[in-house]
Amino acid sequence: MRYFAVFFFLLLTTIVIGQNSTTAQKISGKIVNDDTTLPVGNVNIVNLNKVKGSVSDENGLFEIEATVNDTLHFSSIGFQTIRVRVTNDWIKNGTSQIRLTEKAIALEEVSIQSYRLTGYLEVDSKLIPIRENFRYSISGLAHGYEAGEYSPGAFGNVLGSIFNPADMLYNFFGKKPRELEKIKKMKKDKNIRNLLESKYDRETIAALLGIDKSEINEILARCNYSESFAQTANDLQIMDAISGCYEEYKILSKK
Repeated sequence: MRYFAVFFFLLLTTIVIGQNSTTAQKISGKIVNDDTTLPVGNVNIVNLNKVKGSVSDENGLFEIEATVNDTLHFSSIGFQTIRVRVTNDWIKNGTSQIRLTEKAIALEEVSIQSYRLTGYLEVDSKLIPIRENFRYSISGLAHGYEAGEYSPGAFGNVLGSIFNPADMLYNFFGKKPRELEKIKKMKKDKNIRNLLESKYDRETIAALLGIDKSEINEILARCNYSESFAQTANDLQIMDAISGCYEEYKILSKK
């Protein structure tokens, strides 16, 4: 009977520990400059597994929902982006210190060229590039965005990818359904929406979707978004564009 009681106690302890490690809870931390050890505020933190977002305050402090083995993505202007895995020690202690390294930014030479206009409308209209963008609204944004699904040829591009297994769009949408479903969660998280609206580096989107940043422009091109949109849109607009293209892909693939 005594051995049974000891066995039962050990089993119960194991179950409790297992539950604590898999149940999401709030963890905290402090972000500092690796060189100066001064706190770094306004750092964007995204839990890539739970698709939850947070931002550090002026003292570098933050809180975010996480479980053991979740990966946190830290990004801030002027600092190297890093990923940190949540450990048992972090969960147990409740807090941890995160160190960010400043980027060494070299400014490139910029040459400014003006259009050499002749004064003749017929000639000058051909010298100035015209961007044929189709713009629609995103909820939560005051300005519009270009919608590829409504531009000429968009339907054919997406439909063509479904019947071509070698197509990049087919491979991306077909092999990453779980990552693409994260987009729906991203839209619901206010912190992530605010983060993406202010970013143009594509790092957070690439991390959440598990792809390389260079692939994003190719995906947008296959969804019939123009090069100008891919270069000028913020990360929230890019996310919405990929989401719309994916939803269209799912509908067409079922048909």
